[in-house]
Amino acid sequence: MSYVDEVLASVQQKNAHEPEFLQAVTEVLESLRVVVEAHEEEYRKVALLERLVEPDRIITFRVPWTDDKGAVHVQRGYRVQFNNAIGPYKGGLRFHPSVYQGILKFLGFEQVFKNALTTLPIGGGKGGSDFDPHGKSDAEVMRFCQAFMTELYKYVGADIDVPAGDIGVGGREVGYLFGQYKRITGSYEGMLTGKGLTFGGSLIRTQATGYGLLYHTEEILKLNGKELKDKICVVSGAGNVATYAIEKAQQLGAKCVTCSDSTGWIYDPDGIDVAVLRDVKEVKRARLTEYKAQRPNAEYHEGKGVWTVKCDYAFPCATQNELDLEDAKTLVANGCQGVFEGANMPTTLEATKYLQDNGVLFTPGKASNAGGVATSALEMSQNSERLSWSAEEVDEKLKSIMYGIADTISDAAERYGMKGNYVAGANIAGFEKVAAAMIAQGVY
Repeated sequence: MSYVDEVLASVQQKNAHEPEFLQAVTEVLESLRVVVEAHEEEYRKVALLERLVEPDRIITFRVPWTDDKGAVHVQRGYRVQFNNAIGPYKGGLRFHPSVYQGILKFLGFEQVFKNALTTLPIGGGKGGSDFDPHGKSDAEVMRFCQAFMTELYKYVGADIDVPAGDIGVGGREVGYLFGQYKRITGSYEGMLTGKGLTFGGSLIRTQATGYGLLYHTEEILKLNGKELKDKICVVSGAGNVATYAIEKAQQLGAKCVTCSDSTGWIYDPDGIDVAVLRDVKEVKRARLTEYKAQRPNAEYHEGKGVWTVKCDYAFPCATQNELDLEDAKTLVANGCQGVFEGANMPTTLEATKYLQDNGVLFTPGKASNAGGVATSALEMSQNSERLSWSAEEVDEKLKSIMYGIADTISDAAERYGMKGNYVAGANIAGFEKVAAAMIAQGVY
């Protein structure tokens, strides 16, 4: 049995109840076979793969909080510190009822490679809670965040572990979390990113993942003799990633005609109106039915259906495994030429393979959605230097990083005889950097 197969069998046995984590590890290790086979003796000797797939530590804690009626609730909090071979642990906090250890392990594992691709000195981690901020008052969210940070603060810091936002954790939550950390420790440091502009946040951070996705797409298309101008795009999601991916795509000359949330989706033949979308989601925090109310020409549909719309390019920007094999078949049948992931692992393994086998350009989230964490790392730099860069400076650095990731994963794939396979290219390029650092630092 090969080294990769041995490790995969062990991971499957130990983590059978964590399908998302198994999916992520399988996708990465399968694409690393050619690299591992070339260095099998060296990697076996130091148990490199075994160490790579096991988090450094998983911290689990209870979070008691009081609602506005005085009732006490208890949630479960987590921080998965996966790998810090190239820098402090870095990765978001997710507050959502679906959160459990397996989801966070998958996200933390992916984050290790994503962060390596940025070329910035940050390791991989992830955390969160099964708390649902939706429908809660500001006071309830504040009390929960304060209770959450009262446990988490012991394990994080500017040179140890730097969380950020994710699903359910926006500017409001980051502010409450940072305030509690400062209150407990008496330290004013850049231990959280995604902060408000008045207390150490970075310009462009809110837009970074969506903008970065389109910068990356722009470069991948250029490498393949294609462009965005005058193309029809479909986008899933209606959060920061989707909203600002739509905005940047339309600035680059494309037309985005869809967006979605957990209850339904919008088709707007005139192109999604970003101002209206922002008003609905960022100001009113309403459902997309409100978008339809403001844009009479748009169609609102219950359930799932974004991928049925004929398009040139697709951008899954909502959540994991939202684009399955049947969706992939529909996209191919409708002439889709490229799928670029804005969320973390939004495409199933079967769908990914089908898209690649049918000549569709495909880039994985660890490469194409790295703009968010890249700008978070730029925020860390600004905090360390006690400086604030202009929006133009941050945007230019973001663009350079995302262009660089596209070139790096393209080169890595080609070096191993898999030209155009950007999944393999992303995994190989990220792995090479982390593996070299782990080996150099000895067994720990």
